[in-house]
Amino acid sequence: MKFVSFLGNGGLIWLAISLVFVFSKRTRKWSILIWISMIMGLFFGNLILKNLFARIRPYDLYNVPIIIAHPSDYSFPSGHTLSSFAAAIALYKCNKKYGTIALVFAAVMGFSRMYLFVHYPTDILGGIGLAFVMVFFAERTIDFVEKKLKKI
Repeated sequence: MKFVSFLGNGGLIWLAISLVFVFSKRTRKWSILIWISMIMGLFFGNLILKNLFARIRPYDLYNVPIIIAHPSDYSFPSGHTLSSFAAAIALYKCNKKYGTIALVFAAVMGFSRMYLFVHYPTDILGGIGLAFVMVFFAERTIDFVEKKLKKI
């Protein structure tokens, strides 16, 4: 679980995967959808909601030692889960096969955060729910930009 959680640090695994998609014209839009979804998630989840809710992490509340570096931000919503599900949902919308694999990994990522005692189940659910919203708005953003570009 420690390794799975490490893979989600900063959403780097998802950014690396989406970078591969940039190089093919057929999959470039996949990459763009993943990036926009994750950037929106970072902004709304990590920068706004975490500070708005300011929820203390479970290991702090229950004074439990943990086996990973202590996260420096608040608990709700889970940023690892948010970025993982934002990328996985975006990928699923583009390609069901790859997206299904990504969704399974995203679920394991969310579980790893609870297992490591850095998130509550509601933090994970909040990350998943926000991911759906971010992908929805990322799709609308891409549609809007495409329509504007066609007019040029």
